[in-house]
Amino acid sequence: MLNSILLQVQLSTADQLKDATEAMPTHETLSLLNLAVKGGIVMIPLAILLIVAIYIFIERYFAIRRASNDETNFMNNIRDFIYDGRIDSAKALCKNNTSPISKMIAKGVVRIGRPLNDINAAIENVGKLEVAKLEKNIAFLSTVAGAAPMIGFLGTVIGMVRAFYNMSMAGNNIDISLLAGGIYEAMVTTIAGLVVGIIAYICYNILVSKIEKLIFILEARATEFMDLLHEPAS
Repeated sequence: MLNSILLQVQLSTADQLKDATEAMPTHETLSLLNLAVKGGIVMIPLAILLIVAIYIFIERYFAIRRASNDETNFMNNIRDFIYDGRIDSAKALCKNNTSPISKMIAKGVVRIGRPLNDINAAIENVGKLEVAKLEKNIAFLSTVAGAAPMIGFLGTVIGMVRAFYNMSMAGNNIDISLLAGGIYEAMVTTIAGLVVGIIAYICYNILVSKIEKLIFILEARATEFMDLLHEPAS
């Protein structure tokens, strides 16, 4: 008899716990994908800008990194060839190397015998041209850094307009969900625009700093080559 009573109490307690668990509100897990979807159509151009910016950064980063490889033996070999009068060997060495430094020095080697000012001007022009090639599409990152937050702000305005429109259409039956949807879109697009802009800004400055370092290397090698042409005459 006692066992039956205890069993009934346990079953009753289990049923109460089950009912209480089912009555508890379930919370939806908010993922990044769900957050992006709630941002509305403005998230599409922001996603495109982010993908393009990352692609440009990766592609330009490795291109500049390859161009910045400063081979000490290259200039040493050029010096030895010029001292020995082996201009053809110096030309061949520059031709076999595709770095901006070799292209710049090659322009000076083929002009050996002309006035030094002409050689210096030719080297500078090639250096500027090589730098311009490496700067290709980098300005786009700067544009994204400025445009993305503004696009996000546009989404914020659109979301707030939608929220107030829904409230006006609801009349006296105003529900918090009507306002929450518009505010959701407004806040999500603002965050997304700022994130894309910050990423593009950081990527842009990283590439600019690497290009400035490359320019310094090019200037140093150009000066070294011009000094090399002065030495035999001294």
